[in-house]
Amino acid sequence: MTGKEKDVTDVYDLVKELNYLHEISQRISEKKELHVLLNEIMESCKELMNAEASSLMIYSENDDKLHFQVATGEKGEVVKNIAVNMGEGIAGWVAQHREPLLIEDCYKDPRFNPEYDRKTNFRTKSMICVPMIRKDRLVGIIQVINKRNDKIFTERDLGIFLTLASQCAISIENARLTEIQIQQKAMERELNIAREIQLNLLPSKLPVFSDLDVAFRLESAKKVGGDYFNIYEINDNETLFFICDVSGKSVSAALIVSTICSSILTYLKMIALNKEKFSLLELIKSLNRVLIELTTDEKFVTGWFGLYSHDTHRLSSINAGHNTIFLFRKDHEMISLTQGGIFLGSLDLEYSVEETTLEKDDIVVCYTDGVPEALNASGEFYTEERLIEYVKNNIGIDSESILKGIYDDVSKFVNGFEQSDDITCGVITVL
Repeated sequence: MTGKEKDVTDVYDLVKELNYLHEISQRISEKKELHVLLNEIMESCKELMNAEASSLMIYSENDDKLHFQVATGEKGEVVKNIAVNMGEGIAGWVAQHREPLLIEDCYKDPRFNPEYDRKTNFRTKSMICVPMIRKDRLVGIIQVINKRNDKIFTERDLGIFLTLASQCAISIENARLTEIQIQQKAMERELNIAREIQLNLLPSKLPVFSDLDVAFRLESAKKVGGDYFNIYEINDNETLFFICDVSGKSVSAALIVSTICSSILTYLKMIALNKEKFSLLELIKSLNRVLIELTTDEKFVTGWFGLYSHDTHRLSSINAGHNTIFLFRKDHEMISLTQGGIFLGSLDLEYSVEETTLEKDDIVVCYTDGVPEALNASGEFYTEERLIEYVKNNIGIDSESILKGIYDDVSKFVNGFEQSDDITCGVITVL
């Protein structure tokens, strides 16, 4: 072949390679799942560079290592789960220095680590290894190994491979972002479903009593949370009021809320089925044991449970590690309901019941710690003292107005500062 013919052949080969490179770039730019994209990149690299094998390693900032995501070639399945330290071997050197390498004989290069060859019985001869960089961030490295027909990789091969690496970095980052968006949308859907379920656990409307004026409200800081309240009419004469706060937030707390709800309902149905007398103490003991069984050491529940007897006006109260519940008398005397025991879901200990007789115009205020711990922009808490002061200044009005006033006062205090905790409050007034 004459020199002129060789030049024409080289130009023809270059044009052919560039056209194929363009085709590959378009193909890997299409939206697809990340694992599909990575495999497609590797197959394309091997075909474009006429190589025996190829591999791709993704850089993880979490452990500062390269991880084989895919590997093609006869021994690809053997090496795809290997992690490489930065600076280790040729791939680690390229990642650390962010410089490409074209190596004609890997066994003569001191950076080459033959361990992978020994593990796979594969003989690495020549290699091109280049970094994938996107906006100054290392995405990973790609490499092709052993040009077919015992040829060696050339500088032209390196240039083409570098161009492909840039496109690969963009495609991988785009695919990652797409996967994150898909995961976020899926999580959003799940949270919306969880919120609907949690809202269904709350009473759709509060019961109406001839001798009590009742108002409760729950405002979640997030889509789902760990606050919960409910009111159950045990029989014609007894009504159970309770308010709970699960440690932690979001989905895990919401799951425990569901457990509380189902456990109490199951207990009440068993009592009704067996025609047994309802015992507030036995309910709390049972609920505590269920939560010990089903929750972790990091999860616990504080709660206040009040059983009101309409004929005797007696309030049986158990405070399980919860905020102080306040009983306001019409003469402005205030009684703190604190007796009970530790929070639920930790230890199988005894609880005690506090008995109180309610009188006309008495007001019971229960709440979760989202009320006193509501924060303003200066980092100040709303506090129980401010809550007490507000209620004392508004004794004599209906429960719904007191409740609305508490929320308005909290809102005024925080002045738009974002809250991280649920806010739940209940007001019970004796008529």
